[in-house]
Amino acid sequence: MRRPTPRLLAIESPFPEAHSMLRVLEPPGSCLESLWERLFEGTYDKPFIVDNGRRRFLHFDLDAVQSVMELRAPDKLVLAYTRKMMAFLLFNRAPGRILLLGLGGGSLAKFCYGRLPFAALTAVELNPDVIALREEFRVPPDDERFRVIRADAAAYVAQLPPCKDVILADACDRTGVAPELSAVEFYHNAHRSLSPGGVLVANVCGDSDSRAAHIAKIRTAFDDQFLSLRVRPQGNVIVFAFKERCPEMDWEHLTAAASDLKREFGLDFPKSVRRIAIDWKLRRWQHVFACGRVRDT
Repeated sequence: MRRPTPRLLAIESPFPEAHSMLRVLEPPGSCLESLWERLFEGTYDKPFIVDNGRRRFLHFDLDAVQSVMELRAPDKLVLAYTRKMMAFLLFNRAPGRILLLGLGGGSLAKFCYGRLPFAALTAVELNPDVIALREEFRVPPDDERFRVIRADAAAYVAQLPPCKDVILADACDRTGVAPELSAVEFYHNAHRSLSPGGVLVANVCGDSDSRAAHIAKIRTAFDDQFLSLRVRPQGNVIVFAFKERCPEMDWEHLTAAASDLKREFGLDFPKSVRRIAIDWKLRRWQHVFACGRVRDT
């Protein structure tokens, strides 16, 4: 039985854009003074929406945007990190089973659902208020190849057999990667639950120390079989961790594949290949330098 779409309370937006409106999961008649106080203090504990006439934004607080949707093109990947996460297609062009950890505004779910018609998708989201907003972000209803499950992502992955071709880990909170994905056990379970040739794609966010800690856990669980792609300098890092050994770095082949994928999906895969190459070569030099220091001591 389909659940009714929740009614949202619309209030004036604090943002300067013209025609901007803030909408919250609160009943009519709620105390606006208390609501404003919690929003500005950062203690309001529900996701909320900001509309500016052209785009719809999902927020957990007033400081950061979690997801963005173009109202005239709801399946478009607006945020750079989501476009970078789709670079897994360089390594698996036709995945059959995709697991998304974290629904948010459904950007990745919608894109994969629409552009990978032979893939079965499962999205796992812990927060019921995020799920309650799925229709606001045009997330498709559950059907024979797409479903949204309310569950703890780490617990869900822990009970999976080796069956997923791609795992897209994009579960973030106000400070960075969600706590349920912060333990090295999660990455061990993700490795086990991938099918042969499978790839984990992790959006590693937060401050530099937090990002380094998460990448170290991925390195441990995947035996250093990963590639990284910086979204921006000092920003998010997208990690591609492989069930088996990293693919051979035939940059000419990857560049050609990236050009084909760009024509098919409209995303700048060639730029992603160039950035992956920079990080890969930097890691090699760091390894050589570290080994040299060990030999010298």
